[in-house]
Amino acid sequence: MSNSAELQSSIKNARQHLLAERNEYGWWEGELSTSALSTATATIAFHTVNPDKYSKPITLGLQWLIDNQNEDGGWGDTTISFSNISTTLLCWSALNLSTRLSTTDTSSKAEAWIKNYVGSLDADAIAEAVTRRYGKDHTFSVPILMVCAVCGRLGGDSNKAWKKVLPLPFELAAFPRKWFAILQLPVVSYALPALIAIGYARFIHVRPFFPVRLLRTLAWKKTSRVLQEIHPESGGYLEATPLTSFVTIALASSDQKQHPVVQKAIPFLLASMRPDGSWPIDTNLATWATTLSVKALASGNSPHPILPALESDAIRLWLKQQQYLETHAYTNAPPGGWAWTDLTGGVPDADDTAGALLALRVLDPGNNNSAENDSSASAAITWLLDLQNRDGGIPTFCRGWGALPFDRSSPDLTAHALRAWITWMKDVPPALRSRVRLGMEHGLDYLKQTQASDGSWTPLWFGNQHLPDENNPTYGTAKVLLALAQLDNCHHSDTVSMREKAIHWLQENQNPDGGWGGGSQTPSSIEESALAIDALCTNLVHLEHREKIIQSIQSGVDCLITLTKQGAHFPASPIGFYFAKLWYHEKIYPIVWSVSALQQASRILSP
Repeated sequence: MSNSAELQSSIKNARQHLLAERNEYGWWEGELSTSALSTATATIAFHTVNPDKYSKPITLGLQWLIDNQNEDGGWGDTTISFSNISTTLLCWSALNLSTRLSTTDTSSKAEAWIKNYVGSLDADAIAEAVTRRYGKDHTFSVPILMVCAVCGRLGGDSNKAWKKVLPLPFELAAFPRKWFAILQLPVVSYALPALIAIGYARFIHVRPFFPVRLLRTLAWKKTSRVLQEIHPESGGYLEATPLTSFVTIALASSDQKQHPVVQKAIPFLLASMRPDGSWPIDTNLATWATTLSVKALASGNSPHPILPALESDAIRLWLKQQQYLETHAYTNAPPGGWAWTDLTGGVPDADDTAGALLALRVLDPGNNNSAENDSSASAAITWLLDLQNRDGGIPTFCRGWGALPFDRSSPDLTAHALRAWITWMKDVPPALRSRVRLGMEHGLDYLKQTQASDGSWTPLWFGNQHLPDENNPTYGTAKVLLALAQLDNCHHSDTVSMREKAIHWLQENQNPDGGWGGGSQTPSSIEESALAIDALCTNLVHLEHREKIIQSIQSGVDCLITLTKQGAHFPASPIGFYFAKLWYHEKIYPIVWSVSALQQASRILSP
């Protein structure tokens, strides 16, 4: 059992580690994992546009794929992820373009993996396997099959290969954006560029009958303009290599190599390439990393100052500058929200807006900026309220896009919004305060409805590869508990019951080593152990059976101190999801959550 000295030493080391991660300007950018999926799609994009001109990044990318193939012959989304059919098909497709490297052995091992998963290399079988994996959501299944067709992995007949790619109604993008929820598009809200570009490519390669052919021919001029209008200055849609690459591949394979989008996307892909020939899933999560770091440093009523006053002021000013003050061209989101990054490809979303609100309050400990005179806070609070769905939950980007999984309301996002609202509620104008109270009640109703019978909640944007369904109830449950700890003032009748069931679930799913994984019988990770400890500590004051909970906290802290080597070692785990179950890990996650958990535990365990 760790003693108080070990705990304090671990806190000191972890805080120093986190502070050392700041960039030259004083805030945090983090570091996203390298991605085999991103590397494959970027390599194919360069080849599709001009294989001779971009031979260097193509060769470096292919060599990285060869060097980082899993032992079983497949590829996962990160170098520590299990092999999956999506990434393996994309990497296998990229290898088919090589003219300068010997890829025979690598391709043969990949084919063996695919045969084992699919049953054969038959084009129909591959198409069926990909479609089955994603169901009604075509956000990722269609791009994968498009890449397979472009790279000759669905047979030598191009027309037959493209027929395996489901058509996307790109012409619908010509309608006003506010109609999109009604139109029930077959892709998620943030995949609009893929809908347009891949839908057009499929139309070019497989011509439909009249009058659909005429309709889509006439629609291209307008939808092409939409594609340009939502293309950010950086050249990267969502700052994401895969989405930007898919759009580039689709346009370049449709005699649109000179399209303005392609001409901006290629420099983005070149700039995003890492020295070893790989690409990350996204450029950075600077805003998200910074708000997480600020909140972690202030957790547990830490006696340490967060940062010197001048540095806190600089971060607060920078964070306010990241707030969107105009309607966003991509999602048509109104002003008031924050995105995950400080780069132009970001899109305002619920998690980052809630995180920014909480960080701004932390960075102003004297509460000098109330929401009554802080227009940025009032706008953000209103932005979240306007985003709330009819079911009471909070979605990621757009209200009302409920047809596909990644546009639905989510317990973790809802809980984060609730924390932001309660933190600012006493300082907002009276009219807005009434809206906040009502929004909180609806949010708690949603959390009650979505709590599983075992007491857990399933999050949207985080998962665990060790569970059969790849969900992460530890993350979801911990995030909701962090909110419930702050929400007793709203007197919701079911708060106590929800909390007790959730606490019981965390205790039941604690591993013998004291840590937590994503759920039952999954390996303990730094990230999930820290989140569970944090949730238990913040709710301890509300619980009757304190001693048993304290024992769980102590065991968890012992495990966390061991995993982090007393706050000095933070290997990341692939618990982060991108869209369509693409995995990533982020360097900052294990650090920030450890700092927060250890400081919270010190408040309880130290004499």
